[in-house]
Amino acid sequence: MLLLDAGFSLRELDKRAERVGLHLSGLVGVALTHEHGDHATGAVRLAARHGVPVLSSTGTWSALGAGDTITFLEVVPGVRRDLGPFAVTGCPIPHDAAEPLALAVTARDGTSVGLAYDLGRPTTAVRYLLRNLTAVILEANHDEVLLRTSDYPVSVQERIAGSAGHLSNRTAAELLAEVHHRGLGAVMLAHLSRRCNTEVAARATVESALRAVGFTGDVLVARQDEPTGPVTLAHATGSQFSLTL
Repeated sequence: MLLLDAGFSLRELDKRAERVGLHLSGLVGVALTHEHGDHATGAVRLAARHGVPVLSSTGTWSALGAGDTITFLEVVPGVRRDLGPFAVTGCPIPHDAAEPLALAVTARDGTSVGLAYDLGRPTTAVRYLLRNLTAVILEANHDEVLLRTSDYPVSVQERIAGSAGHLSNRTAAELLAEVHHRGLGAVMLAHLSRRCNTEVAARATVESALRAVGFTGDVLVARQDEPTGPVTLAHATGSQFSLTL
């Protein structure tokens, strides 16, 4: 098992894993997109408890300030990093963090999942990383109208909508339609704003764009207050890959 981001306390991580039937004793590592608390709070303690490494960019690792308490494995953009049965690759994303990454993980049988959130815009590198995957977890942070009519100060609205902020439902839908291919089996929308989005709006916007390009898989929405999954992804070889958020 490889955990992608750990934005909860150790106690909450344990609770959520138990609720969906995951056994963290099988953990081989924790891969991080960036150091912000909602993505990395429990990472160091979890890795230390299980004696597994943290995978991230050097900038993220430095910002964590973990020192030599646990093993660090650097994820260099465009370079494959193998860990147990998984191969991890990453690419830079535009966000106001030390050295944030989008990540893609491939199992030995070729089943793969990409993870991209906290990015202000879909770059060429992100488009390349998310191509030809079995599943994609993508930020659909806000509805543009709800953001502009929210009670956020204008400066905060501009940050969220800016190039180093977060993807809107519309931009997420356009990106997913662009990277769609016949082997894409599932899309999970994540990082929805409580103030500026709804599950209905995010799903409707993305699903409409995906169905228009022939997507026949599942569109799922991750909720902040409860774990989602596990979602089983079938590969052409007949093997299966389980995804939980």
